[in-house]
Amino acid sequence: MSDNSINNTDIKEDIDNIDEDVAVNNLNENVDVNNPEDDVDAELEKNKKSNWKRNVFNVAFLALVFGLTMYGVFRGEDYHAVIDGLKQTDLVILVVPCIVLVLAFVMLESVIIKYIFTTIGDRPRITRCFLYSFVGFFFSLITPSASGGQPAQLIFMRKDKLSVAHSTLVLILVTIGYKLVLVVLGGIALIIRPERIMVQIRDVEFWIWLGIILNVIAIAGMLVVVFVPSLAKKIIVFCVKLLNKINILKDRQKWLDKTNDMMEKYEDASRYIKSHKIVLINVFLLSVVQRVSLFFVTVVVYWSFHLHGTSIIDILVLQCLISVGADMLPLPGGMGITERLFLAIFQGAFGALTLPAMILSRGFSFYIQLFICAIMTVVAYIVVFWIPNKRKTKN
Repeated sequence: MSDNSINNTDIKEDIDNIDEDVAVNNLNENVDVNNPEDDVDAELEKNKKSNWKRNVFNVAFLALVFGLTMYGVFRGEDYHAVIDGLKQTDLVILVVPCIVLVLAFVMLESVIIKYIFTTIGDRPRITRCFLYSFVGFFFSLITPSASGGQPAQLIFMRKDKLSVAHSTLVLILVTIGYKLVLVVLGGIALIIRPERIMVQIRDVEFWIWLGIILNVIAIAGMLVVVFVPSLAKKIIVFCVKLLNKINILKDRQKWLDKTNDMMEKYEDASRYIKSHKIVLINVFLLSVVQRVSLFFVTVVVYWSFHLHGTSIIDILVLQCLISVGADMLPLPGGMGITERLFLAIFQGAFGALTLPAMILSRGFSFYIQLFICAIMTVVAYIVVFWIPNKRKTKN
């Protein structure tokens, strides 16, 4: 290995100090620490059964937002003109490249997950990491603010006997890199303020700034937890006491105990990242490639209409700013706000074809991605849960 390579043995010694029972308790406080392996699996099975109502609600909420989005986008539009616009696209240029880009976007997260696990001494198969990513994106796309993705990934990783503490650290780093890309690229655009970009976003600049601020707050919170766990602990304890005082949290001591247990885990994570900053840098660079792969779907849509006059860089920057504006809003997949921002921002590039272009760009980057991830989530469930359980029953 090169001089910049990471000593996996040392890292594993650092991370293995994380209290496994504590990490497991973040999934469910009723796990018996005397027999954690069997009890955690039992709790996961119990949680799967108890969460079906929540999943039904998420799907119903997704359908409601989808209906409202379609109404808002197509209200007053000439449907025949939209269809005629869609017919102008070159399917040879459009379909296969867009599907490849969507798959690349999902699978690049798998590469990041595999890379981080490897640096801490774990060796999950890359095919398993692919499944984790498909599961994560599926649940992220159907839940507000993408809140369901990482808990679902954690359940699948735990079923594969990966350390909950290690998995939690991996997912924290993935999230930091994922959001940091938007903040850095979007922030650069807004600081430099190139005239050709600012003209396009003039009417929606507020939403972009709001997205950057919310992402910065989210990233800062995660970095505080990771790098200054003592300060994070004080903040969380203050919030717990405040919520208890206003009768939102009833059992203050229980939540304070859970906070203390949780922060023990993050203190070890903090030592790991402080000692191996190259990991965070590499995760950020890989996340740039991952994000750009999905932004490039809009470039392909532009090419498929045989349009000219707007550069690849401009399209990528504009698409990045759309993602910045929609990323933190409590809507599944940024549905609704993403479509409105696209129609406002890309009017100069696509002209009369803006609505057909939005349908195609959003169709591949969200709806086709959702469809593919849904299928692969079923596959993941069969591979990770159903087949092992079937074998266990036979034995």
